[in-house]
Amino acid sequence: MILEKIEIDGSAKSGSGTILRYAMALSSLFGKELHITNIRARRDKPGLRPQHLASVKACARLCDAKVEGASVNSKELRYRPGGRIKGGSYQFDIGTAGSTTMLAQALLPLVVFADGDSVFRISGGLFQDFAPSAHHMQHVLFPTLEKMGVKTQMKVIRPGYVPRGEGIIEIGISPVGTSLRPLQLSEQGKVKSISGIALSSRLKERKVSQRMVEECNKVLLEKGYRADIDVSYDETALSAGASLAIWAETGNGCLLGSDQAGKRGRSSEEIGRHVARSLLEDLETGATVDRYLADQLIIYAALAGGTTEYVIPHVTEHVDTNLWLIAKFGARFSLKENNLRVEGTGYTRA
Repeated sequence: MILEKIEIDGSAKSGSGTILRYAMALSSLFGKELHITNIRARRDKPGLRPQHLASVKACARLCDAKVEGASVNSKELRYRPGGRIKGGSYQFDIGTAGSTTMLAQALLPLVVFADGDSVFRISGGLFQDFAPSAHHMQHVLFPTLEKMGVKTQMKVIRPGYVPRGEGIIEIGISPVGTSLRPLQLSEQGKVKSISGIALSSRLKERKVSQRMVEECNKVLLEKGYRADIDVSYDETALSAGASLAIWAETGNGCLLGSDQAGKRGRSSEEIGRHVARSLLEDLETGATVDRYLADQLIIYAALAGGTTEYVIPHVTEHVDTNLWLIAKFGARFSLKENNLRVEGTGYTRA
């Protein structure tokens, strides 16, 4: 069987690992051989890192793909997808503090169209800079995807932080009937509630979770909001760490979130202020999704049957990159004054 080939320059646009992850997902679904060069060429440590290699192997496992160049530091990859996307129960261990949620985001577009239910148990980092927060995925991304027909369940089994990792998430996904529904979020509406989770591990004596909440609400109250944030102290993580995530729900069904992980030298109060201010900034633009959802939803919009519309806070490097990527697989889009329209390909499950 001769597959159509897709050539991707991994140094284009953001030059990030997201290009690799989403390109593999789209390649697997559309049955197109992927040749990607200059992988992460613009990063301090170019090429495949352990967390990216984990994504490559995981995607290949789900569709019996054949892969060349799957090794740490590799800057070139050939990925030839096999047949159907296989549901089932899977365990993946990144082996470092690499992001579990980034691996999950590489797999999710595939298993939405799998031949049965899927369960992923993924070990690695859950809360860190420059990666999606597990709580944002659980409470913002997944409920939004549900509007498109994606059914998911997620549990944080054990938190994990840089540098040790060894956190665990478990995600269950049921495939869609045939295709994804387009998403229509054209008006933000009035904020009905703000909720959240303040989590800290092995830091109870310093009242880290409580301090993050107090500072966050201090900033929110200046704009007339108050968040109902669960204060959680954990002792199961193998190392100390912290994370604050909040999300606003509006009367029009929009969810906008904000989060930040702890790190050495970053105080609880700094985290609380940053998270509150980031959410307020996105709300004040009139956006119907937050700065993270803005790019995370693009691949699903590209697969949906119909036109997805939503308002982004601003154009980020990741938004620009993901729009560039989906165009290579046949989706069309327009972006005018932060109003994004994506004409999906109408991909259907075989």
